Amino acid sequence: MFDRDILTLANPALFSEVMHMIRSTALLRIYRMGARRRRLLVRAWVVLTMASAAVAVLPFRIAIRFGTRSIGGAKQSLADWIGAVETAARYMPWRTMCIEKGLAVQRLLRGSGVDARLHYGARHAAETGKLEAHVWVTVAAEAVFGGEEATGYAELARYP
Repeated sequence: MFDRDILTLANPALFSEVMHMIRSTALLRIYRMGARRRRLLVRAWVVLTMASAAVAVLPFRIAIRFGTRSIGGAKQSLADWIGAVETAARYMPWRTMCIEKGLAVQRLLRGSGVDARLHYGARHAAETGKLEAHVWVTVAAEAVFGGEEATGYAELARYP
């Protein structure tokens, strides 16, 4: 990639052109998607935006309920929703963390009739000495989102 600060200071016009090219290619990729995939992506983007807002402005005990909607009946595959959330997260103008993506995945899966569970865990990082938190989503006790990074985390809570 490139160092945004150095490029901005060195040549603001070039920075503007590079950013325009990046946005144009991203929009072109979205435009070239099929209508069904584009709808999934837009819905994932909206739900991810709502999850980000909930995490940013609401107390944790309320924000965490965002994903715990009742199980619906519209069928979409797990891979479709997880892929849509991951893709939407790349196009967000802000950095999305595992909690926002996990809430979005859980909400979309539950709306599609899948009993998805959100797990919240923590660990003490030996290298930094800091407490780290992570969120992952399971379906039928199998991690479907964020599970690769979940090893070493002690589960503190499960929703719903």
